[in-house]
Amino acid sequence: ADILAFAEITGDWNPVHLDTEYAAKTVFREPIAHGMLTAGYISAVFGSEMPGPGAIYVSQTLNFRAPVKIGDKVVAKVRVMELYPAKRRARFDCSCEVDGKTVLEGEAVLMVPARPAATAA
Repeated sequence: ADILAFAEITGDWNPVHLDTEYAAKTVFREPIAHGMLTAGYISAVFGSEMPGPGAIYVSQTLNFRAPVKIGDKVVAKVRVMELYPAKRRARFDCSCEVDGKTVLEGEAVLMVPARPAATAA
């Protein structure tokens, strides 16, 4: 359902994602998820978890290492690599895994929302 919804939203109807007979003739032998759908799970982490609401993408690199197949459970991970407080930016290492195997990796730079200053107790 997610693959079909992604195709409908983006207009990416590449048959390698949607046509079992077509995909069977490719190196993958079966339909695979859109790479950008997989990358979207990283965006979900940024917008919902870390750094969270108000975070805005500046840049993202993506290296696709393996296909994501229908039914695969994708786990997106992000790790802070560097902070740029004066510019309210942060650089992150990003990856997506299926069954512990990296299927996507890259780096992102985000504008991060200001946080209230901590007060001493």
